[in-house]
Amino acid sequence: MSRYQPMKAVLSDQPFSDPAWVFERKLDGERCGALRERGRVRLISRSGQTLNGTYPELVEALETRGPDLLVDGEVIAFKDGQTSFERLQQRMQIHQPERARRSGVAVYYYLFDILELDGRDLRGLPLRERKVALRSAVDWRGRLRFTTHRTGDGETAFREACKRGWEGVIAKRADSRYIGSRSREWRKLKCSHAQELIIGGWTEPKGSRTGLGALLLGYWEDGKLRYAGKVGTGFDRQTLESLGDELARRECPTPPFAADDLPRSARWAEPELVAQIAFSEWTRDGKLRHPRYQGLRYDKPAREVLREVASA
Repeated sequence: MSRYQPMKAVLSDQPFSDPAWVFERKLDGERCGALRERGRVRLISRSGQTLNGTYPELVEALETRGPDLLVDGEVIAFKDGQTSFERLQQRMQIHQPERARRSGVAVYYYLFDILELDGRDLRGLPLRERKVALRSAVDWRGRLRFTTHRTGDGETAFREACKRGWEGVIAKRADSRYIGSRSREWRKLKCSHAQELIIGGWTEPKGSRTGLGALLLGYWEDGKLRYAGKVGTGFDRQTLESLGDELARRECPTPPFAADDLPRSARWAEPELVAQIAFSEWTRDGKLRHPRYQGLRYDKPAREVLREVASA
């Protein structure tokens, strides 16, 4: 098992203020751990895959002289001054260092936690102490950025995040320990709706469209793949063609969904690919309203995709 088991936040729908909590900007990128031992660096995805070939400049930034460490953060790309998951997609699909450098997509590594330092396990320390250790352990230059936070005033932090067009904020208990699972001591508050969903099929393209018409989406619930509707917007021609090829390789004869309201002329796929989907809301019957495709997620296994339900 990888030493990097990321702590994850639960979705919340109620902004709040509390002096016992800190509030960070929610970044729209790829979660990533970084292990540095004896000067060698390994970037680790949320699912335990090595990302050195995808982000070689971040490896170089961390290879500077410094202590052994294991840190947690988010790799992001910008477009028009905002973090853009769609733009980062152009890097997430590349695994050759030189090709990644030539992509023209600049990436940055925003760090927000430290798990190990010089052989010491820091997971049991309060978050506030870990942040102090993180700030002093890293050489903050170039593509490495410290994720700033606000203490106490979460309602103002959330309003400002939404006003600036950010994805939202992450609220964390200042005394929380780091655990490698989901915890209510970390909460995410989103300015807009988006989550990962599983691709279980597609419809044929019509007219001049190529590759596919729409993706059929779902999530796991009680051991069954629930149908969440289809998405047909957010694609360019290259994405339509590449996704069409990916799905054709995973085609299966029967639908993976536990549903009886599926499109009649659909084709089915093994539920392995995970897509990031933005949408306006969930309907009463559990379908997406106004969904838009944002990209594939390679950092989350399909078996972990559930419908996110906000809690107070």
